[in-house]
Amino acid sequence: MIWLRPSERVALLLSLDVSVRSVLLCLPAAIAVAWVLSRRRFFGRVLVDALVHLPLVLPPVAVGYLLLVLFGARGPIGGWLHRVFGIDLIFTRNGAALATAVMTFPVMVRAIRLSLENVDHGLEEAARTLGARRLDRFATITLPLILPGILAGTIMAFSAGLGEFGAVITFVSNIPGETRTLPLALYTALQSPGGGAAAARFAAISFTLGIGGVLSAEWLTRRVRRMLGS
Repeated sequence: MIWLRPSERVALLLSLDVSVRSVLLCLPAAIAVAWVLSRRRFFGRVLVDALVHLPLVLPPVAVGYLLLVLFGARGPIGGWLHRVFGIDLIFTRNGAALATAVMTFPVMVRAIRLSLENVDHGLEEAARTLGARRLDRFATITLPLILPGILAGTIMAFSAGLGEFGAVITFVSNIPGETRTLPLALYTALQSPGGGAAAARFAAISFTLGIGGVLSAEWLTRRVRRMLGS
């Protein structure tokens, strides 16, 4: 990153940090939700499925506004977190990670769910007849088989998180060094007089990261599938 300017380096490192935090935040929940939606039939399942995928169709600004209402200083969740744990999410990089996680959560769930639906149930049933408990079957059979989907979903969610703009700027604003990720830095450059060159550099960085993420997801998925013999 020697060739990057200080502002570009800060925005890049912040974007990577926020995306990593968002992936770590939503990966366990994404696996659990994908498993429930693919393996369980219950009343309201269609509604739950719709709510999970809602960030894909809502304007990101609307998602950011809902997060502001819920997790803001006076929100029901944000106020409770501040009173009990002293945690503030608004105007912080943790808040940026939350907004990014909400927006990328459906991408991760969908990839993992598709892998779960392609798992051969006969293998799990054979393990059950041999005495393996549900958790053992999931850890030793199901989880390895859906690993390509987990990797693909994780990398795609990470890459999508690097480009999240609307929900982040609405929820945590555009604070240099704290919430100004690459998309926000690009937006700031476009709004600044003579910022065309800086905007082009931010766009090039974002494009490179996006291409790298898509290619990495495809390469890792194919490699893991070959290792699993599928």
